Amino acid sequence: MGREAVGMKDATRAVRSGLTAARAGEALHAGPVFVSTFHTPGDPGGVEYSYARSHQPTWTELERALGELEGGGGEAASVRVFASGLAAVGAAFWAALRPGDTVVVQEGCYFGARALLTEVFAPGGVQVRVVAVEELASPRNLAGAKLVWVETPGNPRLEVVDVRAVAEAARAVGALVAVDNTTATPLGQKPLELGADLSVCSDTKALCGHSDVLLGHVAVRDAELLARLDRYRTLGGAAAGPMEAWLALRSLATLPVRLERISANALALAEFLVTRAEVGEVLYPGLRSHAGHGVAAEQMRYFGPVLSFTLAGKAEAERFLSRAELVTETTSFGGVTTTAERRARWGGDAVAEGFIRMSAGLEDVADLIADIGRALDRLRAPDGI
Repeated sequence: MGREAVGMKDATRAVRSGLTAARAGEALHAGPVFVSTFHTPGDPGGVEYSYARSHQPTWTELERALGELEGGGGEAASVRVFASGLAAVGAAFWAALRPGDTVVVQEGCYFGARALLTEVFAPGGVQVRVVAVEELASPRNLAGAKLVWVETPGNPRLEVVDVRAVAEAARAVGALVAVDNTTATPLGQKPLELGADLSVCSDTKALCGHSDVLLGHVAVRDAELLARLDRYRTLGGAAAGPMEAWLALRSLATLPVRLERISANALALAEFLVTRAEVGEVLYPGLRSHAGHGVAAEQMRYFGPVLSFTLAGKAEAERFLSRAELVTETTSFGGVTTTAERRARWGGDAVAEGFIRMSAGLEDVADLIADIGRALDRLRAPDGI
């Protein structure tokens, strides 16, 4: 990639992120480096690569590309990649927290993050304080905190948090702010530019976007935090495979067109669902009716693929999912295929039995609307018709 092109737009950065230097006869894109052990004669202190649990050339290329996206047009961020999104979450907690510290956690954020805090970090002495979304910037709720954990848009209820406001309030009490940026990706939203100290992403979702990779990353600008992330990865062994890292690097080139299309499809589906009598609440930050739309419009470049809506109950939700032919019933989100699930089946989220989380894919939106419309129509028909 032409590193001298400082003024490039993010889409151009993403597309050109995997290019090698323009030397005659060399491959246009570097492949994955499959190696666990490197030559290290003599003193290994100045050797960049020695053992692949610590550092690996394919990681380096991916981390550089992600750092340029996370940093935007300004200063590039420093990134460390991990074997999964939850491994990245754990790394962020470990880098920022010590026994006796207090972490303020957004109510209703990703259940895996909540479980990690309550089942692993709390028994080790970390105090966990759960705060409602609208109270995250309250000085009273942040008093004594070391870290504030934000997820915006939230999953699965798509809550929007004003990152700038929370960051300002956190700085006043000496707390760090970490943002789970999975739904938006660093192309859709830049937490570090908004004032956050750590930007965390499950790259398994929209960033890689093909439902075939487990990966996560954490971006920071602080050298001490970076060193702690690096140390955690080495000691904890949460190391990504070179193939997964390479697939993520390759996927970055299509992220701009994928994110634009799935975000447009998600908005069109949300606008359609609002018109249907069978559907109750429709949640999508791109809707003007969404409580957080104004903040989302200011801090997001794309509103993302995820929308949620509520049907009358469990039976209606399951009947809808069984009858929508172009909606694949599965968990996770952000892939090229439109997917959905009745979220209450897992437990852990405060949602109604008929609550559906949907992730818009790349299909033609007219086909999706027609198919979803037919599935909703059949909710009114007797069973078996």
